[in-house]
Order: sequence, then structure tokens, then C-alpha cells
Amino acid sequence: MMMTKPLTPLKQEDVKLLIVHCSATRSDRDYSVENLIATGKARFGQASYHWYIRRNGDIVPILPETVRGVHARGYNRCSIGICYEGGINPQGKKVDTRTPAQKHAMFELLKSLHRDYPRAHILGHCELPHVAKACPCFTASSEYASLQPKDE
Repeated sequence: MMMTKPLTPLKQEDVKLLIVHCSATRSDRDYSVENLIATGKARFGQASYHWYIRRNGDIVPILPETVRGVHARGYNRCSIGICYEGGINPQGKKVDTRTPAQKHAMFELLKSLHRDYPRAHILGHCELPHVAKACPCFTASSEYASLQPKDE
């Protein structure tokens, strides 16, 4: 029986990053919320992400934002994790597979999170130092430049 570890708190004032991920699953196959949660629990003892964006644009809350996720080693203590379904095309190549509905939903979610965490920078997982993954297969910091904190 898999033991679930106690969830670590995450304080609003500690959030410095909004980190975008993909589920690294084929875009022509369903990857349910239950699958995403089960994968996190199997690997880390808890769900990994705070938000999940399905191919149809549904935005699904996974972890409360008051709980530390386990989505970016070394950055979980200061970040919110957003994952979108997909990231691999039907042929198995890592590419930006976001549907128009996902792109719209992601922008709206990040806009809302930017209001809650105005000093948090938006980055893709692959933009973090020492990350050798293609996830999320696009450059989130530039795509969402309009939502980045303004220099003070």
C-alpha cells in the first residue's frame, strides 16, 4: 500500500514562479485527471501539480495553492505548477500540442494567477536552470511576456 506523505504548506508570499509543464503524453490519447494524480502519487507520494488543463480547455484544480507541489526539483518551495495535457504528438515527437482551447484556458489561468501572485515570473519547466527536458515544448516566459511582473 502506497503511503501518502504529509503535504507541506506553501505561503502566498513565497510564490516567485508560475511553472508551466506538459503531461508528456500523446495528444491523441486521453490522459485523465486521475492518471495525472496517480502518477504523482506513485513517484512522489502526492499529486504533483496545482492545476491541470485538459485538451478541451477545462481547467482542473489538483492541489490547493496553499500546498507545496512536487513538479520542479529545487523550486517547489516557491512555485505553483500548471500542467497541460499532451506535449507529444501522435507520432511520439515532443512538440507543442496545445489545442486552441488549451491556449485560451492557459492564458486565462495565468492571468488570474498573475493577479494573485503579481511578483511571480512565468517560466516553462525547461527554462529552469539544469533542466534537460523539452517540457513544455514552447517558451512560456516569452509567450506570456505580457503577464510577467513589471520591473520596480
